[in-house]
Amino acid sequence: MDDNNLRVEEGSEVVSRNFIEQIIDQDLEDGAYEKICTRFPPEPNGYLHIGHAKSILLNYGLAKEYNGQFNLRFDDTNPTKEKTEFVESIKADVAWLGADWEDRLFFASDYFEKMYEGAVKLIKKGKAFVCDLNADEIREYRGTFDTPGKESPYRNRSVEENLELFENMKNGMYADGEKVLRAKIDMASPNINMRDPVIYRVAHMTHHNTGDKWCIYPMYDFAHPIEDAEEGVTHSICTLEFEDHRPLYDWVVRELEYPHPPKQIEFAKLYLTNVVTGKRYIKKLVEDGIVDGWDDPRLVSIAALRRRGFTPESIQKFVELCGVSKANSSVDYGMLEYCIREDLKLKRPRMMAVLDPIKLVIDNYPEGQTEYFEIPNNLENESLGSRKVAFGRELYIERDDFMEEPVKKYFRLFPGNEVRLMNTYFVTCTGCEKDADGKVTVVHCTYDPETRGGVSERKVKGTIHWVNAANAVKATVRLYENLVDEEKGVYNKEDGSLNLNPDSIKVLENCYLEENLAGAKAPESFQFVRQGFFCVDSKDATADHLVFNRIVSLKSSFKLPGA
Repeated sequence: MDDNNLRVEEGSEVVSRNFIEQIIDQDLEDGAYEKICTRFPPEPNGYLHIGHAKSILLNYGLAKEYNGQFNLRFDDTNPTKEKTEFVESIKADVAWLGADWEDRLFFASDYFEKMYEGAVKLIKKGKAFVCDLNADEIREYRGTFDTPGKESPYRNRSVEENLELFENMKNGMYADGEKVLRAKIDMASPNINMRDPVIYRVAHMTHHNTGDKWCIYPMYDFAHPIEDAEEGVTHSICTLEFEDHRPLYDWVVRELEYPHPPKQIEFAKLYLTNVVTGKRYIKKLVEDGIVDGWDDPRLVSIAALRRRGFTPESIQKFVELCGVSKANSSVDYGMLEYCIREDLKLKRPRMMAVLDPIKLVIDNYPEGQTEYFEIPNNLENESLGSRKVAFGRELYIERDDFMEEPVKKYFRLFPGNEVRLMNTYFVTCTGCEKDADGKVTVVHCTYDPETRGGVSERKVKGTIHWVNAANAVKATVRLYENLVDEEKGVYNKEDGSLNLNPDSIKVLENCYLEENLAGAKAPESFQFVRQGFFCVDSKDATADHLVFNRIVSLKSSFKLPGA
């Protein structure tokens, strides 16, 4: 047993309890709280990524487990970076992941009046003061990890003067940065966050929610505990970088005398290897046109994963496998791909698609004849049923399923060789046609009518898929690789730039799909035989022209630890 998990007997099952559940169990047993309330508190300054999914699902999962409440709250205390576009994208992401906030959608800005009142209360208690030092001076006075800080010359202003100055700040009488309100705690504290931190600053900015009502805005470390306390949040679950901020969190709710103060608990972030999650890097990729938006399928924003074809269930499984810990670690991207394969393999029909087509003509098949074959939709899941697929004299096959001069152990089409056309007939290659450059344009073969259904006493080593040329659906297919160069790592060590993979996307314009894929719509997904799992693109596909994104290939060398 490690420090983060406890295994307990529950009936006949052994249930593993992570360290957060252990804390909540103890709090309930001690009567600290009657009902559990958690929240997901994003700042609306960008799109959410896979790491946020862990926080969303952890907070929502705990609320469900303890029959409590889950809130969605936007920490919109910094109007310089926030946009309504980001608010809407975050709401869509949280809902897609299955986290239901019901009617509890909140904004930090809903509490601006409460925060202002809280600041006034601290001033009256002698626990906050208006400071005229600028940002550089405050930083200099703060000291270092090895040396204590130095008190501001404005620290001992009277309560009356501080109340007047703070009121003047609110009324717009000072320029940005001219004055701040600071908590009066301890400039000699070993925790730098407790050395009279700034809790309000002047910022003449229009806010997306409150407009121009305010020209002073609370700092995150002051606002966040107030928001939690006002909403009745019991367990404020955040990532490890906030561990050193916890004493300030506790100080705020204690000094403002909340009767049932929330408890902050920190857990390790979710890190994926060889992916880009930094907002400033993604913003630059978008602005430079390297990706086509925050939802480009090569990114790991939740919107990008959704567009690529990942499912909420696959993300939930991934987060579950990652577990909850207090130790930072990185997870192989292959595990995320493993989760989507496992989720889709029994749920999606196997369809035929030819991505690099070459014409195959069956010379002895009757011209103008079309017959239909009943083909199972998923060999591993009979409940998905079957479908009828048209078959005729002219087909499309993959270019690499024919080789005029075969290499050793090549069992597909070459002159004189017999193969199985999947689910239909045995065919024998008789030759090919070439263009002026020597490129093969048409492959010729004959079929054996006695092998209908692909069954015969004769044995063949090769089976290839096909698409009927007469009613094939033309489509664009995008094949994705990692956006970054995995050998070099994500970031260039010299200048901090991204090491990009120039081959991260391959666009195939002239692909042919079986007729049953006509009319497919986003977010529908399918397994393409021998190719991988693909979904209809939600941005570029139209009724007249299908565009598919490859979600993931069929196989991987990744194995679960212990498997």
